[in-house]
Amino acid sequence: MPVRTQPPDALAWQVFRGSDVVRRGLLTAHQLRNSAWVRLRHDVYADARLDRDHALACRAAALQLPAGAAVAGPSAAYLHGIGHAADFDQAVHVLVPTRAGLRSQRGLQVHTESPQSLAGLTIKGVPPHTDSARAAWESAVWLEPSRAVGIVDALLGRGLTTRAALDEVAAVNDDRPGGRRARWVFDLADPAAQSPDESRLRVGLVLAGLPRPVAHHPVSLSGGVVLRPGLAWPQQRVAVEFDGQRLYPLAGAGWLIRHVTGRRLHQDLPGVAREIRAALLDGGHRR
Repeated sequence: MPVRTQPPDALAWQVFRGSDVVRRGLLTAHQLRNSAWVRLRHDVYADARLDRDHALACRAAALQLPAGAAVAGPSAAYLHGIGHAADFDQAVHVLVPTRAGLRSQRGLQVHTESPQSLAGLTIKGVPPHTDSARAAWESAVWLEPSRAVGIVDALLGRGLTTRAALDEVAAVNDDRPGGRRARWVFDLADPAAQSPDESRLRVGLVLAGLPRPVAHHPVSLSGGVVLRPGLAWPQQRVAVEFDGQRLYPLAGAGWLIRHVTGRRLHQDLPGVAREIRAALLDGGHRR
């Protein structure tokens, strides 16, 4: 096994092109194979002490992007602070000028824009990435609905974007492919959501044809107690209890409670939808 050595100061905690540091005499090709470094992409290496997260993947991808390109979509959302938007092993989403000639490859999902459109984007940070509202629009267009809604939920919930900003970016891109889909995702987003799984369940139930639930609806009980079930249909007095929640008092107040575990959410969502649909029908009969 290669011996781990102290990295040169110039490369400590850095991501770099292997060919560049060899040319500059900082390392030899043989030294690049030392355990002090991790190879992230072709000719891209990093200090092995860096966290293996999506930010590291974005830094690696940025070293190979053409001028005017930017990290985008879920990858940009991650850089804005939404940790569940992407992980280390997922492809980095990037926007590049149409004529750049860069194609999608392992670890890199390429989306193209005209140079004029890219010039009009607000691009910030190192690596450069689209702003939060644009990242929300891109995620809504590029990703499957439950993941996209979960990202937009989090951007709204953490104050990283606003409904007004989403309306603006949707209006600007209304005529583009995916414009209608983005508006649907934005309409379904809820800043009260507290986890990606909660967002996933809400989207799954709506796609199954159930009425849209309210996230963390406050229910006042006797004695001044207020409970906030993860999802609720107040008119039918039906609520979903997630792992860790205890909503027994709601049952005593005439609510129907359905418990949903993470396992069932990911392995039996159709079954969950059937149970909640039945509860909603029961709730409707009682009114």
